[in-house]
Amino acid sequence: KTTVTASGKVFGVPVGTTVVGAVLYNKKVYADLGLEIPRTWDEFMANNEKIKAAGKTAVIGTYKDTWTSQLLILGDYYNVQSQNASFADDYTANKAKYATTPAALRGFEKIEDVYKRGYMNKDFLATTYDAGLKMLAEGDGVHYPMLTSALDSIFQNFPDKINDIGVFPEPSDSADINGLTVWMPSALYLNKDSKNLEAAKKWTEYFLSPEGQSVLSSKLKASGPYLITGIDLPEDTYAGVKEMQSYFDEGKTAPALEFLSPVKGPNLENITVAVGSGINTAAQGAKDYDKDVEKQAQQLALPGW
Repeated sequence: KTTVTASGKVFGVPVGTTVVGAVLYNKKVYADLGLEIPRTWDEFMANNEKIKAAGKTAVIGTYKDTWTSQLLILGDYYNVQSQNASFADDYTANKAKYATTPAALRGFEKIEDVYKRGYMNKDFLATTYDAGLKMLAEGDGVHYPMLTSALDSIFQNFPDKINDIGVFPEPSDSADINGLTVWMPSALYLNKDSKNLEAAKKWTEYFLSPEGQSVLSSKLKASGPYLITGIDLPEDTYAGVKEMQSYFDEGKTAPALEFLSPVKGPNLENITVAVGSGINTAAQGAKDYDKDVEKQAQQLALPGW
């Protein structure tokens, strides 16, 4: 509701399901290697070491499509908010920075860590998103930090492999902090000046009802849990999405930072490629990003910038 609320009033209702930024993993390889879901970054890196020793790519890198390099930063926001509850507001007000907030800097450090330990595919700079999905589906690559919208592409291209793909949160440094960073669904809005406002309201009520949502889910597969009370995931939902539901039920979720702050620099994907390929350090990447967001904040005329 926070993402569709203005001046204390709710203006939109969700269309479709959430998308989560997390780690997609190959469950079959996990079973073959006797691995367990990591709850800390150290456990994640230990799993990566075992996967690498088994001759597989531990962390899939698809930097040919530069936007994919951002996920270890963006998907880490639950961990940031859990340690710094006011970060989004302070960030928007120019009171908090990535370079000087340890929990936020960790995202850049994780990208650097994966590169330095040699856990990505050797050709990660030339590998595309589609090729990365193929690696994950076929088990040549085992972890892919990614948005769960990728499950739709895997289902389309590798339908017999879709239930081999699971999802777990990007680990923090503490097992006590374990949750999902969520991208919100699209929203449906009504024009208050519509000549058919009452009919539109009735249709919206039907759309939000169990019957309306059942029609929707029969045509649109869930890439994350629903945000409508009383609407459950269908039985044929992807196995990876079912793994996410418990985090939603337990309130262990946070919206991605872009749903809480208007501040996002346009060059983040280039900065994360530089850190993830060893050109820049994590510390330098964080400083570069702090400079990058200044331009946008000033263009938006935000107070404090």
